[in-house]
Amino acid sequence: MILEALGSAVLGLVLAWAAVHRLSHRLPTPTLVFATGVAGALFGDFVTHSALGPGSALLSLLGAAVVSAASLSLLLRPAGRLRRRSVTA
Repeated sequence: MILEALGSAVLGLVLAWAAVHRLSHRLPTPTLVFATGVAGALFGDFVTHSALGPGSALLSLLGAAVVSAASLSLLLRPAGRLRRRSVTA
């Protein structure tokens, strides 16, 4: 279980690094991105391990990757400028 948690934390770090490397202009500070990636991976590992039970380490890592990627996607800002519509009466 310890190795599974460590593996999911490393997976979250790798996903966060990839996001910072590719999308740094659309993300907040890298510290927040790395923390979100690791926390999402650990939470995803916990949820899938709780649902599936012991003996499914690969599926738990897959769940960790999915939740980490979903958590990181919530940090993305829009690429272009937002247009505000003016209300003319």
